[in-house]
This record gives sequence, C-alpha cells and structure tokens, in this order.
Amino acid sequence: MPLYQAVVLAIIQGLTEFLPVSSTAHLALFPWLLHWKDPGLTFDVALHAGTLVAVVVYFWRVWLEMFAAAAAGWRSSLRSGGAQRDSPCREDDERRQKSRMLWYLIVGTVPAGVAGLLFEHSAENQLRRPDVIGFALISVGLLMWAADRIKTHPRELAQVSLLDPLAVGAAQALAVIPGVSRSGITMTAGLFRGMSRESSARFSFLLSTPIIAGAALKKGLDVLKEGLPPEMRLPFFVGAVVAAAVGYLVIAVLIRFLGRHTFKIFVVYRIVLGVIVFAVGWGLRHHLG
Repeated sequence: MPLYQAVVLAIIQGLTEFLPVSSTAHLALFPWLLHWKDPGLTFDVALHAGTLVAVVVYFWRVWLEMFAAAAAGWRSSLRSGGAQRDSPCREDDERRQKSRMLWYLIVGTVPAGVAGLLFEHSAENQLRRPDVIGFALISVGLLMWAADRIKTHPRELAQVSLLDPLAVGAAQALAVIPGVSRSGITMTAGLFRGMSRESSARFSFLLSTPIIAGAALKKGLDVLKEGLPPEMRLPFFVGAVVAAAVGYLVIAVLIRFLGRHTFKIFVVYRIVLGVIVFAVGWGLRHHLG
C-alpha cells in the first residue's frame, strides 16, 4: 500500500469518524473514485486504533473521574453496609453523578454491541450499496435537521437520565447500516432527547469509545492470527498516527463549533453527498446494464 494512500485514508477516517457525515460512505467512495485497491482488514485496524486513541486521549480525564467515582462508591457502600448518609455533601452528589454516567454509558453500549455482533458482517456485505448509503445519508440528515429545529436543547451532560442512554444507545445500533454514521445518529438522538448540541456531541463521543475499542480489538485479533505483512508495517503505523491526530483535532473543533452553531452545515453536506452517491450508483447500473 503506497504511503500517500495511507495518509489520505487516515485523514478521511479521522475527519469522518467523529463528524456526523458517515466514515463508511467516505472510505468506500474515495478509493473507488481514485481507483485505489481495497486497503484490507489490516489497515482498517490501524484506522480504528487511531480514532480510538483520539477519543480516549481527549476524554481521558472524564473516563478516569467516572471510574474513580464508581470505585469510591463501591468502597463507601462496603464500609457502610449499603447505608446512605442522611445529608450527602456536594462532593457525594458529584461522585454519584459521575458513577451513574459510567453505568449509563455501559447500558447505552449494549444495543450497538449486540447489533454489531449479529448484523455487521451481513450489513457490510449486503447493504454496502450506493442506494442504501445514499438513502441513509439523506434520511439521517433530515432527522438531524428536524431535531435541531423543532426541539429545545437546554439539558447538559450532568442532567442525563437513564432514558437518554437507552434512546441514544438504541440509535447507535442503527449505525451498523452503511451511511447512517454513528456520530450522526447518536447526536441526532441526543438532540431529540433535549440535550444541548455540545452535550449531544460529548455524549456521542463517550458512547462511541467502547464500540470503537471493541471493533479495533475484534479486527486486531483477526490480524494477529495472520500476522502483519512487512510491507504494511509503515502504512499501519502512519495511518494510526495520522487518524489519531486528525481525530483529536476534529473532536476539539466540533465541540467548540457546536457550542455556537447549529448542525445545518452537516445536514446540507449529508443531503448533497447522498444525492451524489445515488447518482454514482445509478450511473454504474446504467453503464453495466
């Protein structure tokens, strides 16, 4: 695999994994348009590893605080025999909120994990078609527009309740369909649940972390069985580093952007890209026919 292709695909992955525009659609479309060979499973692992590093590094403090709060809660329960203080202090409230958020993320991960195990292979082989990808791009774009327009978004991340991870997690399961976009559908679900734009993005990224980690681990084990070809070692390393750097920047910029702007630019982009994908698919059928 030429090194320049690794860099280009890693940039695309870093951009589109976290922007609500579908990484699957872009990673399928760009190599086809440029007449590049399929980079294969090995490079896919590098891209997933890179985006995993990006989201973990950006939110490492949040994850550390959630795990520490959960551990402190368990120790406190063991010491007190399950009894609660009559007048909990502010620090106790913050600890419980962070501990609850960890459990909410675990609950929200389950639907996507189950969908990935059951349907990912068939979706990649049977649904990776221009008509499906185009329809998914446009339909989720319209849902995003509706959520951004008709709902009020006053709720911050600290106000998340159990129904939120259930709803957003169920939406994340739909990301197994090519073109849906994990970040796009989860941010949209967060908006429909009344989260602020910035909070919906943060919750989406936190919820994506276990899924990206699971995908990287699963595919990484497959690669380990076959071994990493010598000619892929440099593209693998470069791809992972570039995807991590671009992904980190995208997360930081997008969260700041959504603090002041709407999702309009992503809605327009998804619809335009969906129309292009439909046109490409129609042209292929017409040419082959």
